[in-house]
Amino acid sequence: MSHIEDIRKKIEELRKLLDQAINDGDSLTSEKVVIASKMLDAALNQYDEIIKGK
Repeated sequence: MSHIEDIRKKIEELRKLLDQAINDGDSLTSEKVVIASKMLDAALNQYDEIIKGK
């Protein structure tokens, strides 16, 4: 699996994690949601840097 495919998989997993935290009824400002959101943001930024670098 290529590096970009790894990041895409990680992004999808993090999206599911964030979605699950929100669906569990956690507030959008709860620590669980904020951490998941930051992790997703970092993965998306990494993906963007790779795409722009091509």
